[in-house]
Amino acid sequence: MRTVEHELVGLHAPAGRWRPVAAGRLAVPVLALALLPIRPVWLWAALLAAGAAAPWIAGAVPYLRRRRPRPYWRLSAAGLEKVAPDGTVATRYERSRIEGLAITVEDRVLTVLHRFGRAPVGALDALGLEPLTVFVTARRLGIPVFLLDGSVSGLTNDDRGKGAPVSGDDLGLPRHHVAEQRLLDQEAALLAAAHEPSRDGAAPSAAGEETRLASPAPVPGRGRTALLGALAGLLGVTMIAHIAVEGTARFDQRLAAGCWAVVALAGVAGARRRLLRTVQVDWTIRADRLRVRTRPGRKDGQLLAARDVAALVVGPGLALDALTDRPRRVPLTVLAFDHRLRLLARLPAHGLDSFQLAHALDDHGYRVVTPAPRPPRSPAYGLEGLPEVFAQVPGGRLVVADGGLGWVDAAGDVVLRMPEDRIGGIELLTIAGHAWVRLYDSDGDEFFAAPLSALRISRTDLRESARRAGLPVTDAEYDAYLSAAFHSAVATLSSVPSEPVPSEPVPSHAGASGGQASAETAGGAGLGPAEVEAPAPPKPSTAPGVVLDATRRARLGSYAMSVLLCEFVALLGAVWLGPDLGGFSGTAGWAVLLGLLAGLVGSWLYDRNRAQLRVSAAGVAVVTLRGRVEWELRRELIGGVGVDESSERLPRLVVWGATGRVLRQVPFLPDLAELRRACERYGMPWGPPDAERPAPPPPEL
Repeated sequence: MRTVEHELVGLHAPAGRWRPVAAGRLAVPVLALALLPIRPVWLWAALLAAGAAAPWIAGAVPYLRRRRPRPYWRLSAAGLEKVAPDGTVATRYERSRIEGLAITVEDRVLTVLHRFGRAPVGALDALGLEPLTVFVTARRLGIPVFLLDGSVSGLTNDDRGKGAPVSGDDLGLPRHHVAEQRLLDQEAALLAAAHEPSRDGAAPSAAGEETRLASPAPVPGRGRTALLGALAGLLGVTMIAHIAVEGTARFDQRLAAGCWAVVALAGVAGARRRLLRTVQVDWTIRADRLRVRTRPGRKDGQLLAARDVAALVVGPGLALDALTDRPRRVPLTVLAFDHRLRLLARLPAHGLDSFQLAHALDDHGYRVVTPAPRPPRSPAYGLEGLPEVFAQVPGGRLVVADGGLGWVDAAGDVVLRMPEDRIGGIELLTIAGHAWVRLYDSDGDEFFAAPLSALRISRTDLRESARRAGLPVTDAEYDAYLSAAFHSAVATLSSVPSEPVPSEPVPSHAGASGGQASAETAGGAGLGPAEVEAPAPPKPSTAPGVVLDATRRARLGSYAMSVLLCEFVALLGAVWLGPDLGGFSGTAGWAVLLGLLAGLVGSWLYDRNRAQLRVSAAGVAVVTLRGRVEWELRRELIGGVGVDESSERLPRLVVWGATGRVLRQVPFLPDLAELRRACERYGMPWGPPDAERPAPPPPEL
């Protein structure tokens, strides 16, 4: 059988890319150049234009001279090598001399343990290598890997004899067993995926489907960003030419020209940086292949056949920086391994939701390996409202007694009593899988909230006892369950035809009621079996519930941004067209008023038909003020409602499905406290499905 060499190539840019050099730092020399009284004027304008274009000229010289890839590191059977841009090996640690590799967890520095001591190579991020890929490839090559707790400065560099074994205990730093076990677990998952028989394709629901996942579009869009950069550059060039034509004898004219040059340089450079930072990722997931494309980028992108992929590791990793083409750490990448545990590809996934991406890949039959779970969160039970007597009575419990609520001790004596007139409402709900109770006073303000397990009373006992005592208790989830059970029972009855009822003679003295009964009986006997028509369940857009609007702060901010944008356009137009319309002052006077009016009217037209979020027991819907339903989701399709907080985009309110896919995105962000309260009240799960949940409250507080 032919053996395949294991080779790990570090992440690196494929070839040199044209880029400006020190565009920001050259703004000050350009401003100083504009202040010089150079004669003639055309020479002054030419030098100013050359100074503004110097970053692009300096970046184009090496680009035109040669286009070579950056140097990169490679780990293979030949050893650890650094490959120069021309393809030659600049640095090499031969495999026969390598006795082990050490990675210090604190600074992530890779150190080669060779026959004559230690040789720190560099940080893994700078080398373009990931700890998992180095760990797996080195072990396949027979090189032991040690993860040490500390930094590279703590490593000893003693001169050991030839052939001395490496145990990891004489390296000067303790081994980080937790990090090593985490990598061992991931390696075991990769081995299981590579050697165990694969699943029979995707799930039945996703076998013939194609799922597309894309990172959100930047705001403002790429087209508008490029247009703003081009307008800034064109405006700067036009104003400098206008000043040069009028003359540069005065100092204020040269200062204005220098400021316009800085504005043009900053606008073009800032737009370019923004365009490089806002590259979108587009995933097309099918049961037979994966296609990952970046926009803008190559049209074909990266294409992987499903039969070549053993497992996909979804988690933090490395990606090339868009500005410097150097590797940097990112919160989400995907590493594709084949059936020989070789790294096939590094797939970009910035801007995507890791939970949604992992579930989409799993639904289409791919084996997904995720990093170790995060440490559990410390549960917050919200017991600030507990009276001190609750903690002073260890064996106490909550009871319904004497027409109100009471707290009894272990002997059954009521220690604390809350009369009925103080209780304005009792609300039972579910938080993170546990039953809770909220108490409201007569004014409707919440003054107490705690899990029922901490109060040592069951949900059913509290609900039934409170209703027997005449207390105002609300259990929306239980009522919704009874309603659903009733509709299911009625639907079952309506689907089964009843037996025909034989007609019987009706006495003649029966009045109108007898005639009506006779007609119903005759209809049941002669017109066919009687059917019971079940009432249709309410829709999420019309069911009674809570309507949540955008916050007042967000609405005022939208008004302010619209007005500021219109004012900026008005001032820009006054500067541009002012000389032709009677001067800048006169033009700006009426242009500012028109901009203010346009911003206010446009914001009002949008705000009078803004969308609102409706949460009810039937589901979730987004309905405008005029009653138009943008979208609605039934309760059985919803797996979670919450805020998606990713690192490279603004938080957004999303609705997840049962498998973790983002079903809908809410275009506005309502008050999160009110939204969570509404979700808890109507039985909507808060947060993504299968997210880590806090532990149940302890029996003793």
